[in-house]
Amino acid sequence: MILVAGGSGFIGSAVVRRLVRGGNEVAVMTAHPDRSAKRIADMGASVVAGDVMDEGSLRTAVSGADAVVQALTFPTFPVEKRSKGFTFDEFDHRGTARLVSASRGAGVRKFVYCSGSGAAAGAAEVWFRAKWAGEEAIRASGIEHAIIRPSWAYGPEDRALNAFVALHRWLPFVPVIGDGSQRLQPAFIEDVAEVFAQATVPGGPAGTFEIGGPDVLSMNEVLRTMMEVRRRPKPLVHFPAWMPKLAGAFLQYLPKPPLSPDAVSFLTGDALADTRALVEAFRVELTPLREGLGYLAPSS
Repeated sequence: MILVAGGSGFIGSAVVRRLVRGGNEVAVMTAHPDRSAKRIADMGASVVAGDVMDEGSLRTAVSGADAVVQALTFPTFPVEKRSKGFTFDEFDHRGTARLVSASRGAGVRKFVYCSGSGAAAGAAEVWFRAKWAGEEAIRASGIEHAIIRPSWAYGPEDRALNAFVALHRWLPFVPVIGDGSQRLQPAFIEDVAEVFAQATVPGGPAGTFEIGGPDVLSMNEVLRTMMEVRRRPKPLVHFPAWMPKLAGAFLQYLPKPPLSPDAVSFLTGDALADTRALVEAFRVELTPLREGLGYLAPSS
């Protein structure tokens, strides 16, 4: 059995569907089984209760698992809610360490972690430092593992590119934070899911791998490509980053915060990947952005 922690999220659900298509028995670990039970069942997986903030729950959750995939994000991602413990450090660092410890105790044979390209001990951004700390817990565990570092993942269910798609649909222009020059290497979600599926196999690829698409583009180029695929060109209108950061300084205190200053930085940073190790170890052909965005093309 393969246990996917965070299997109802964007990347996690794509991994679950790919594993199920491959004939695997898959269980999804979630802290709120009642909320996501139908979605998980519709994907062909079973539901397991478990919370990375509750170490005791993890021992039961991982029992019987041959492989564990950690693809969790906190509920208010990417806006931290410290009063509830919803932070990068609590989930990506400490939560991953707890899940690794439980997996080691249960005799799990393979641990696969969804990290991020840019993860490093000395990274300026807290999210990359937290990812690195989670990676270190895995490397120290002695469990056979694969650490996958996606760049900027996109697909029909993502919340990043599709936010621009919605704005493009209803506005006469597409708003962009900053000058749109940040460099991205968009990774198609089906490619990411394929890599995770291959990594879960005992004896499959092990180590640390970055994944991004074959195109290195600015945010402006990504959005223009999206509009070309949709056959509706519109102007890009740029707004200085201080404007949403100022709004986020107040919005971050709402019960369900939509924005924070750090979240703006998270969404506007570079996202590149060195895919050389990945293409050598995995059987995957990385999808160009224009081809991956085919789901947005008009039907006629």
